[in-house]
Amino acid sequence: MNSKKTPTTPNDTPETPETPETPENAAKAADQPESDTLGAVLKRLGPAAILGGLWAILPALGGIALLYFIGDISAYLRSHEIVGLGLYVLVFVFSAGFGCLPTYSQSLLAGYAFGVVEGFAAAIAGFTGASIVGYIVARTVARERVEKELQTHPKAQAVRDSLVGRGFWSTLGIVTLIRIPPNSPFALTNLALAGTGVKLPVYVIGTMVGLAPRTFAAVYIAAQFADRAASELKDAPKPGWWLPVNIAVVLVVVVVITVIAKRALAKASGSVEPVSKD
Repeated sequence: MNSKKTPTTPNDTPETPETPETPENAAKAADQPESDTLGAVLKRLGPAAILGGLWAILPALGGIALLYFIGDISAYLRSHEIVGLGLYVLVFVFSAGFGCLPTYSQSLLAGYAFGVVEGFAAAIAGFTGASIVGYIVARTVARERVEKELQTHPKAQAVRDSLVGRGFWSTLGIVTLIRIPPNSPFALTNLALAGTGVKLPVYVIGTMVGLAPRTFAAVYIAAQFADRAASELKDAPKPGWWLPVNIAVVLVVVVVITVIAKRALAKASGSVEPVSKD
């Protein structure tokens, strides 16, 4: 007699045996891409993420405090002449370099305390020294971690290489364009440029050239307010239109330079396609 076969049900399906844990399987698991969630990226960046957070918050708080006391600080610096000028530069270098004060408020202080010529020279010296300090801090804290993170994201690495990996003059142009816009935060830009491997000479020159227009604007505007206050104390006020017209002209120039810089940066960043590796 032929025996009847019992139909197979889903419950009778044999279970797939688990893959044994072997060194080969462990190696394959290690090669899988890491999580790209914000928390995972911040965890991998470690101290670099903490530094970025501090440099995003501290300058704003420090700038408000500095502007609140700008009158008293300016009077103190003016009363000490050369010593006051040197003290201003020294404080600028380390306070902005360590991300405690923004360049805007310190540029305003320079114009208010020393006038256009001396104030602009002092501000240039201050943020140049501050950029070097910030570069050293950022390279020490963030360089290896940022480079490692870029290696896990080929597209990000390709963009970085297209922006800052094209030789001295091309990289200098990119750094300069990045520094020009008024909304480019000084400390965070230091972290980004140093962390992505920009060489120090290119970094310093590009910083000086790129920050010069907005620094001059801040110094000039503050100097105009100081002159206005001084003229009113001497009972010889300037015409009412003088201050707003001067400020408007300076701001228009800065806006025009910023628009040109942003367009040039967009063109430069889009002109180099990421190189695909076979």
